Amino acid sequence: MIEVKKISKSFDGFKAVNDVTVTITERNVFGLVGTNGAGKSTVLRMIAGVYKPDAGTITIDESPVFDNMETKKKLFFIADEPYFFANATAADMQKYYASIYEEFDVEQFYRYLSHFELDKRRKINTYSKGMKKQLALLLGISAKTKYLLCDETFDGLDPVMRQGVKSIFADEIERRGLTPIIASHNLRELEDICDHVGLLHKGGVLLSKDLEEMKCNIQKVQCVFRDPEEEKKAMAALHIIKDERRGSLHTFTVRGNREQVMEMLEKTDTVFCEVLPLSLEEIFISETEVVGYDVKKLILG
Repeated sequence: MIEVKKISKSFDGFKAVNDVTVTITERNVFGLVGTNGAGKSTVLRMIAGVYKPDAGTITIDESPVFDNMETKKKLFFIADEPYFFANATAADMQKYYASIYEEFDVEQFYRYLSHFELDKRRKINTYSKGMKKQLALLLGISAKTKYLLCDETFDGLDPVMRQGVKSIFADEIERRGLTPIIASHNLRELEDICDHVGLLHKGGVLLSKDLEEMKCNIQKVQCVFRDPEEEKKAMAALHIIKDERRGSLHTFTVRGNREQVMEMLEKTDTVFCEVLPLSLEEIFISETEVVGYDVKKLILG
């Protein structure tokens, strides 16, 4: 488990991270979402032990990470722009990381390299941005660390490659308990992979919640009521966060689990009624609007 408690970090008087607290549980994919400048990269670098927090604490499996080589062996950090040695090949980088990480799986690395059609003898400086991202990910996965910190991991990957990486993550989580922490400015990229998402805004955590919990406790309902009295009855019974109307059709976003919501609606006379799944984007829009923010402006452009 990674525990981040009240960490802050400033650079030349600018507070990049302000009083951030998050808990990252094992065998889960944690998504750290926010616009450029929200503090995602700084938080990841502090978790990786690259930066020391000005205030607060970070522990990995109950041990501090900064200046602690034993703890750092449990993690692999992939920066937004991965660093490779000048004129190095994929084979050169494999040898380097295998000398640092004792459990580096050489056989697996070359198997993945072949699967992604990356030439082990080709100079990395001739790779495209997406190919460099793929190589960094394959090195990180093959290092066999418990935690994998990824800064804008999917940026530059085409949809096919993105799904390939997600499949590898799922397999590694199942087989050996890998815990990926993924920072991204794009909420949609994390829709189908994350178990828990934290939303950073202006250096602080605006929201940090388990996705299954959020999905179970917020519903989208479309319905047409038989008459205005039935409409009033339903609106009084439901915990409505948002109500959009198109003619007689209501689209409600409501609190409560599916069974509770359907039970309440069954007590009203409707012409048409159905409960629809919400996207991660819709959930975050609803959650952040409640606390006075518009997530569409923050991370959806």
